[in-house]
Amino acid sequence: MSKIYLDPGHGGTDPGAQANGLKEKDVTLKIALKVRDILNRDYEGHSIRMSRTTDKTFSLAQRTNDANSWGADYFVSIHINAGGGTGYEDYIYNGSVSSNTVTYRDKLHAEVMKQVDFRNRGKKRANFHVLRESNMPAVLTENGFIDTVADANKLKSDAYLNRIALGHANGIAQALGLKRKSGGGGNTYTVKKGDTLWSIAQAHNMTVQQLKDLNGLTGDVIQPGQVLIVSGGGAVYHTVKSGETLWGIAQQYNTTVNAIKSLNGLTSDVIQPGQRLRVK
Repeated sequence: MSKIYLDPGHGGTDPGAQANGLKEKDVTLKIALKVRDILNRDYEGHSIRMSRTTDKTFSLAQRTNDANSWGADYFVSIHINAGGGTGYEDYIYNGSVSSNTVTYRDKLHAEVMKQVDFRNRGKKRANFHVLRESNMPAVLTENGFIDTVADANKLKSDAYLNRIALGHANGIAQALGLKRKSGGGGNTYTVKKGDTLWSIAQAHNMTVQQLKDLNGLTGDVIQPGQVLIVSGGGAVYHTVKSGETLWGIAQQYNTTVNAIKSLNGLTSDVIQPGQRLRVK
């Protein structure tokens, strides 16, 4: 059983970078939750823990201590860049690292670049706390520049966040050798040579525009090996209301508290009004 630690950067009193009507802490949380849901939907043989599932203040030391004490196999920290550039890049520690750290990052980088049309800024190294203090292979991803309008517009698109998340999820799965569930969850399709958007849409009983909207595509060009989302997957979500408990929500959806906690990477029974939970 592979243990995956997802770390949405910043949170709570630390908003991260801010520009173009966006806060880094909000975007990173959206992406991380989507990564979690895709991994749970499409793959098996893993468990997921998250540094936060809500807008919570969590120090860098708390994040790495939590991952280390849990015994995570891979630490993935998700961030948004700033500084006027454009594109995607990722980092591993600039000191001594295991061969798995390099291999895992290479696989994740390749899968993200299959899904997004961000400029590829490359694979880099840095002395970041979460990379240095984690006891397991760790990577930090920078998904576009919040202060560059073109990148920010992509980050405002839920469909484009799906693409970023799908790249992360598939990369993590490739790195850890996770087994895809039978039928891949029935939700994704890997493009083959000769495929067109029209042929894929026809095969999945949808229109080309629906396929493009679901994947945040602005053009008709697709590449062999690219993974496309072809359905919503039948996942069921519940937005927590004031006074609700995990037990009450589990009863409402004919499931168990432990099942909800597993789907959402929860480590306690505490939930908050407005929190979005996957229940099936």
